[in-house]
Amino acid sequence: MTTLLLAGGGTAGHVNPLLAIADRIRLRRPDDELIVLGTAEGLEARLVPERGYELATIPRLPFPRRPDGYALRFPGRYRAAVRRVEALIAERGVDAVVGVGGYAAAPAYSAAHRRGVPIVIHEANAVPGYANRLGARWAAGVGIAFRGTPLRPRGGAAELVGMPLRPEIERLADPGRRRAARTEAAALFGLDPTRPVLLATGGSSGAQRINEAIAGAAAAITAAGWQILHLTGEHRDAVAAELPDYHPVRYADRMDLALAAADLAVSRAGTSTVAELSALGIPAVLVPYAVGNGEQRRNAAEAVAAGGAILVEDAACSVEWASTALVALLGDRDRIAAMAERMATTGVPDATDRMVALVERALPPGPA
Repeated sequence: MTTLLLAGGGTAGHVNPLLAIADRIRLRRPDDELIVLGTAEGLEARLVPERGYELATIPRLPFPRRPDGYALRFPGRYRAAVRRVEALIAERGVDAVVGVGGYAAAPAYSAAHRRGVPIVIHEANAVPGYANRLGARWAAGVGIAFRGTPLRPRGGAAELVGMPLRPEIERLADPGRRRAARTEAAALFGLDPTRPVLLATGGSSGAQRINEAIAGAAAAITAAGWQILHLTGEHRDAVAAELPDYHPVRYADRMDLALAAADLAVSRAGTSTVAELSALGIPAVLVPYAVGNGEQRRNAAEAVAAGGAILVEDAACSVEWASTALVALLGDRDRIAAMAERMATTGVPDATDRMVALVERALPPGPA
């Protein structure tokens, strides 16, 4: 029996691929023991136990970004966290550490390196995070979601594996299943399955720019013959007047059905979103989040270069833009069809299997 420690979490961008990897390992290697290392504050604290996995926690330790009191205390706290993970590795006989980045990943990588345990990393973003940059120095294998991600394992090159997807979304790559899911989506969201659907989403928290642009232009968009499925986010109010073909939803528990319904998407360019749209060949207008280190723009770059997506700056995402340029795009169904074909060329529907294969190749000879 092999024991694997899967480390990472904090945000959906880390937790979702971690759970996709864990689910596929459990399916392919049912005798393996899986332990997830996270924090008590991240999404993993709820989602990991709900999925039936054991969760071990360590303190949340962001890397310090300025010379202050926290920075002075950080080295001691980090060493203590590493010692806790080392003890877990020794007590449970961990054979390999699989990390996806996030607060729990860096101590796990340091502990695995100290114990001589193989490390395998998945990097979901085009711009790697601190933890994965640290772990890559010791990693036996690194899987990346985007071509050109500047991360490589010791003495080798990173492998393009794509973004591990939740099984319910991965299944939509099959055209028959997607047609069936589209019918189910129509019933769930109150859509007409025979008419085109614009999916607008800014992620689970919403995006004010996208919300205001789509809601403000809803009358023009629906007048162009399109239905709107608008995921406004948990912390955003729907801001459009009631229209027959405008369907605002605060949060979609069945994101797979929202994607199955979509003929075009307007969305942020988070790594999970771009990966899902690419894998399913859903053409998109991507509006990168303007705050941060530019990772969302980098996430969007390949799809935009391939012609499967259009990039619109956050500041340009307005009611005027949606009422004119977006409506013009919606009226050009041939262009949208061509974008769908090009978007599909950038996707990796079997990313989960690729990542698990990378893990298996890194395991010591004994476990199988």
